[in-house]
Amino acid sequence: MKVSVPISRGIESLFGTRDENIRVLEETLRLKTRLLNDSLEIEGDNDNVARAAQILEDYFALIKEGHSFNNGDLNSYLRVVTGDSETTLRRLVESGRQRSFGKKALAPKTVNQRRYVEAIERNDMVFGIGPAGTGKTYLAVFMAISALLAKKVTRIVLTRPAVEAGERLGFLPGTLQEKVDPYLRPLYDALFDMLDNERVEKLIERNVIEVAPIAFMRGRTLNDAFIILDEAQNSTPEQMKMILTRMGFNSKMVVTGDATQVDLPTGKRSGLIDAIEILRGVEGISFITFDDKDVVRHSLVARIVRAYERYTEATTGRQLTLKLTDEAAENPPPTESRPETGSEAGTLPIA
Repeated sequence: MKVSVPISRGIESLFGTRDENIRVLEETLRLKTRLLNDSLEIEGDNDNVARAAQILEDYFALIKEGHSFNNGDLNSYLRVVTGDSETTLRRLVESGRQRSFGKKALAPKTVNQRRYVEAIERNDMVFGIGPAGTGKTYLAVFMAISALLAKKVTRIVLTRPAVEAGERLGFLPGTLQEKVDPYLRPLYDALFDMLDNERVEKLIERNVIEVAPIAFMRGRTLNDAFIILDEAQNSTPEQMKMILTRMGFNSKMVVTGDATQVDLPTGKRSGLIDAIEILRGVEGISFITFDDKDVVRHSLVARIVRAYERYTEATTGRQLTLKLTDEAAENPPPTESRPETGSEAGTLPIA
């Protein structure tokens, strides 16, 4: 089937840098496209061509209505709508309404990001679980600052385990705060990206925003606070239970982590994995799971995540096969005993 979709302004952002956006349509829906003078020709299976035509019609209609797509936004949207036949580009763009404050405006770029933001608005405790680059921490910090500026909470508490990622840094000079600050740098980065540096520093100085390792949370009750536990996969079960029970009145808590990137010593179970098993189904707690389709960093990040997932699955399969083979070699099946006859039994032949 071949269809031509009339084009209007916005063709440059539709194709994207090095045609990366149009390639999403071609590769995901297995299509061929050709740019003509006043239209875009699409060729492929009937259903896929109809799907692509609807996406393009939504896109050009949104452009005509004055909507503009920032760098990388359209690529993220296209990856969602081509993978989910129930979602349209218009619905995705309109439902991910823009939220703004200070120097930053933000709109969820994927279905799971939208579910995540909505879950934070509705629930007092939310777990955001998934790979790097899916916006778990960034969106949580954004929602925390938004709640603070709207006077829904009186302070923000950002915490994460001070665990080294596969290396030993040894002795670090300076005060205790200077020693732990490097572990908390990603949280500072998100804050400085959303608010002016001077404003962030004043809020931290007045303890309106507190950034601290998880060990500093023991024995406290956090009322009127928006609490974020980042890198939760590196917390122990004891730490996880401790931080979850710090919640006081009129507080929200968001727990973010990637269960595939645990940096705890070998043999130590992750508190995040424990919490997922224990708390699933508890009323008032929402779990949002992200995948490689939600990655909003460089397009290579999504491909890297998928490559590691394939490698892990293949390695797990090989290890299981080797284990079964080794067990079979160690425990061979018993040989069947056969009745002894003739000379084999040591009897004399009958004359």
